[in-house]
Amino acid sequence: MASVLTQVYPITWQGDLVLLIDQTRLPKEYTRIEVRRYEDMARAIRTMVVRGAPAIGIAAAYGMYLGAREIPALDRPEFLNQLEVVAAELRNTRPTAVNLFWAIDRMLQVAQSTVGSVEQVQQALLETAKTIQAEDIQTCQAIGQHGLQALPQTPEKLNILTHCNTGSLATGGYGTALGVVRSAWQAKRLNRVYADETRPRLQGAKLTTWECVQDQIPVTLIADSMAAHCMKQGLIHGVIVGADRITANGDTANKIGTYSLALVAKAHQIPFFVAAPLSTVDFKLESGEQIPIEERDPIELYQIGNTRLCPEGVEFYNPAFDVTPAALITAIITESGAIPPQELKQFSP
Repeated sequence: MASVLTQVYPITWQGDLVLLIDQTRLPKEYTRIEVRRYEDMARAIRTMVVRGAPAIGIAAAYGMYLGAREIPALDRPEFLNQLEVVAAELRNTRPTAVNLFWAIDRMLQVAQSTVGSVEQVQQALLETAKTIQAEDIQTCQAIGQHGLQALPQTPEKLNILTHCNTGSLATGGYGTALGVVRSAWQAKRLNRVYADETRPRLQGAKLTTWECVQDQIPVTLIADSMAAHCMKQGLIHGVIVGADRITANGDTANKIGTYSLALVAKAHQIPFFVAAPLSTVDFKLESGEQIPIEERDPIELYQIGNTRLCPEGVEFYNPAFDVTPAALITAIITESGAIPPQELKQFSP
């Protein structure tokens, strides 16, 4: 029987500060850190205390309010000028996830359009950050329901393969790809989740499995290199991943390793879905070739904890994302439905 789902909120506004679940410590330790200043929020985003495109956007929205609260200027034009400085620092934290930029731009628009004193603008920014988070939860629940309809219709319960973490921890509190998994579990259509470990940061091993265990969803952890074998053995009925940025033609940037999963799924005629809110679509970019790909510290590759994995003298290449061409994607599951990539442009604002 499907269990009652555990609600996890990675970002919580409490009193006069933001509480973040420290995802760098999971699953060994569940702790929350207090964030009172926008510089600390920027650091939390950069160091992946908070991660996942929608969650990064929400964190940035609260960061904008924290920064606005710190600005001493009473003169409105000077206040708005200093708020742009806050926005610039938050923008520089992670270059690939478009939700970050979307949320910052929305907060700036609210600041510029709100009539009244600086204090009234600051209050409007706080309410907007709360609204962005509430909207994200509703959006993810809608994605879950649309995804449930898009999944293969089979007499047997489904085994779903996913990559990285796309659950409550990566969003406002429900999940995109893992939100579809949750909906399938509640509808008793899911048999098991296969979770890629997701090297080098191991988000699948550390975070996705943790969320599944909290919800009592059966989960099997596999190494990234095992996906093709599992598909060949008939263990996988569908692949669902998240997205950090989608371009107008449907090309999708997601955690490194996603592109190879899509290729293997295509070879085995297994549907490959991307689950993401429409705010993840960057309609200003025509194709995935224009997406900036973040390259992270090589220590993520060569060291786990205090243990070095390779000899001195080795060179490293550590891109955090790759781009999956739209031709490999069965559908992009959004709050407005499961959309074939070639039809995405009709949703351009």
